[in-house]
Amino acid sequence: MTFIAAIQMVSTPVVEENIATVRRLVEQAAVSNGAQLVLLPEYWPIMGMADTDKVAVAEQPGSGIIQETMADLARTHGIWLLGGTLPLASDDPAKVVNTTLVYDPSGQQVSRYDKIHLFGFNQGDESYNESRTIVPGRHVGTVDTVAGKVGMAICYDLRFPELFRAMGPVDLIVLPAAFTYTTGEAHWELLLRARAIENQCYVLAAAQGGTHANGRRTWGHSMLVDPWGEVRAVIEEGEGIVGGLVDFGKIASVRASLPALQHRTM
Repeated sequence: MTFIAAIQMVSTPVVEENIATVRRLVEQAAVSNGAQLVLLPEYWPIMGMADTDKVAVAEQPGSGIIQETMADLARTHGIWLLGGTLPLASDDPAKVVNTTLVYDPSGQQVSRYDKIHLFGFNQGDESYNESRTIVPGRHVGTVDTVAGKVGMAICYDLRFPELFRAMGPVDLIVLPAAFTYTTGEAHWELLLRARAIENQCYVLAAAQGGTHANGRRTWGHSMLVDPWGEVRAVIEEGEGIVGGLVDFGKIASVRASLPALQHRTM
């Protein structure tokens, strides 16, 4: 069994402030809670006053204070760190790639996943269009870790079950997110539990959770869901840590008693 943890934040427009928060919370998760794998939320380094703010702080792959921080945290605490998302530079100078980077306990970057599905939402005064500032990814992301085979998805990806099927059988799905309060209240837990049930694996979700300096309110409710679809741990709003055990015996038991993955015909 492996203890895993998700960090929940209310990120600000100031990268240095968010780095200080991440350092404190990751240390708590690793040292006080004993987590061997830690997941950060989407947009953890910056929730800007405008969508374009993240373009201004985008890093080139392999260099920059955000990536150096994540590598140092993984190395210092001897953990697998799945770095939520950070903005990486793209070929379009007006856009970034919204990327999860994975660091092993030596601090080496060993995997990467770029968010494929870009959020768009319009309801009354609330409107979002990520395609204005983000270039979509193209490839499914998985990585072998201390918590088994991990499938990577980001926020809006959660609504597209075909992405998770394309991962193949995994032991754990990780989902950094910044769900809006409106969509989170309606659908967040339902979708996380559905993905766990469909894929008969654990789901660990790390969210933004609170009212940000730009006025946006995110839903929070970072949680761990088990392969039977039961919520094992959850934190509602505000910064904090949520976690629990990945029990490989539980995965095997669920798949043996209800062999839905074997029964697939499409």
